[in-house]
Amino acid sequence: MASNRPAPEAPFVPSQRSSSDSDTFGYGSYRSDEGPWEEWNPTEESLAPARGKHRVAKQRGGGGFARSSTVLGVGVIAAFSAGGMASANTGKPPVSISMPDLPSVGSFISDDDSGQDAAPALAGFGSEAPDATDQSGAADAGEALRERIMAQAESQQTQVADRAQAAAEAAAAKAEAAAVAKAEKAAKAEAAAAKEKAEQAAKEKAEATRLAELAKQYTLPTSSYTLTATFGQAGAYWSSGYHTGLDFAAPTGTLIKAVHSGTITEAGWAGSYGYRTILTLDDGTELWFCHQSSINVSAGQKVSTGDVIGRVGATGNVTGAHLHLEVHPDGAANGIDPMAWLQSKGLNP
Repeated sequence: MASNRPAPEAPFVPSQRSSSDSDTFGYGSYRSDEGPWEEWNPTEESLAPARGKHRVAKQRGGGGFARSSTVLGVGVIAAFSAGGMASANTGKPPVSISMPDLPSVGSFISDDDSGQDAAPALAGFGSEAPDATDQSGAADAGEALRERIMAQAESQQTQVADRAQAAAEAAAAKAEAAAVAKAEKAAKAEAAAAKEKAEQAAKEKAEATRLAELAKQYTLPTSSYTLTATFGQAGAYWSSGYHTGLDFAAPTGTLIKAVHSGTITEAGWAGSYGYRTILTLDDGTELWFCHQSSINVSAGQKVSTGDVIGRVGATGNVTGAHLHLEVHPDGAANGIDPMAWLQSKGLNP
């Protein structure tokens, strides 16, 4: 549709009408003082710009108000539809509808009003062209989100690594503490063993010293001897069925000495024991010296360690010359092992 161009025309002079044409629209009759008339054709200069919130974009070129029949049809349909819907839905009188500023109006209102160009323009009606600033902002937001995600992932990895390192350090510290505790325990055990060993050595040394001092006070009953029978040895030779003393076999006449200082409580014949001498020590222990060939002391006599009290013989129930020695603590009827008693006094028969 071509634009309306102003064209000069001859002044319009209405024809003389008859009285029968007095009902012409707008006038009761022709009035000569109101002419001459000419056709009003609106131009760009004669149209005042739209005022208010919404304004129609300035048209390009010098065309009329409507550039396209398609746009005009859309406006009329929209206005009619809005009025009809308002009347049908609310029952109220229709209200005016103003169209918003459309940045792309110039793209579909052009000098060329071909229907072929109107369809693409209407296809983009109501859509906005993408803003380069919005795209940049979206890209920046996406990049920021990606950076936050990467930072969070890195933080989580760092936390996992820190926890693993802390666990490894704790395990190493625990192992080191266990090793230290084990070493301390071993050192304590070694120190305790060394201490016990030292204490045992000290005890043994003290006992040796004590026995050495006792040995000076005690002595073996004879010399040049051979042990031929021990305490508790079984045999038919002894009336009790076992040997009750310690036998020192030696030649007849070998000297018999007092083992320790004491008092002679008995000296004489004693049946199967032959000639016997009993020496009672200060602690009450009785020492019996039996089968002597001769006695050199008498009852009630005080003797000291090493004094001669008799001689080896073969009197009584014997098979050969020897000294039979018995030990009776506190004068008990049954004796103890003379070997152990002599060793407790620091003597080794």
